[in-house]
Amino acid sequence: MSEQTEKLTVLGEAIVAALPRAVTGSKVAFGELTIFGELDKIVDIVTFLRDDERCQFWSIIDVTAVDWPQREKRFDVVYHLLSPKQNIRIRVKLETDEDAPVPSIISVFPGADWFERETYDLYGVLFSGHPDMRRLLTDYGFEGHPLRKDFPLTGFVEVRYDDEAKRVLYEPVRLNQEFRNFDFLSPWEGDIPLPGDEKAEAKQGKV
Repeated sequence: MSEQTEKLTVLGEAIVAALPRAVTGSKVAFGELTIFGELDKIVDIVTFLRDDERCQFWSIIDVTAVDWPQREKRFDVVYHLLSPKQNIRIRVKLETDEDAPVPSIISVFPGADWFERETYDLYGVLFSGHPDMRRLLTDYGFEGHPLRKDFPLTGFVEVRYDDEAKRVLYEPVRLNQEFRNFDFLSPWEGDIPLPGDEKAEAKQGKV
């Protein structure tokens, strides 16, 4: 075990011991520490990580989610924090479903504002106590959440500006070209001449 791995392991165990009702476990992998928390205790967790002398994770780097649609609680909500004093990072994971809101951590890290809005916009994860829970990257009339695994690759609607109507129009997605089926076991022999074919024919004529 390297010195860095040992340091992170000790820190993870200390966090679990300090927050027994909020943190369920810790793990060190690839030189990074991950702790697993309870949904309703996230504010207590990040407050401890910010204020405790052993942690001092003062900088919030990101809030995002991972979609596991086969699970009952399909989302991992993931927080990344940085401790400039300790020169280490930590990842906090908790699970939620499509309906249970996650307490906002804006009261602890005001910089989480847009991160939480982005996570709501792209995954549909709700954050209770957020002062402005609106979409951030997609349009207000956008349907669905585009980073969910069950979101169609083509989306539901396409957006264009109509010069005659002088406004933006939402229309069902249309595929302008049908998908074609190719037989990859047969040689590609077409009747359309390709540039350079004439050189091959001229060479064959000389033989």
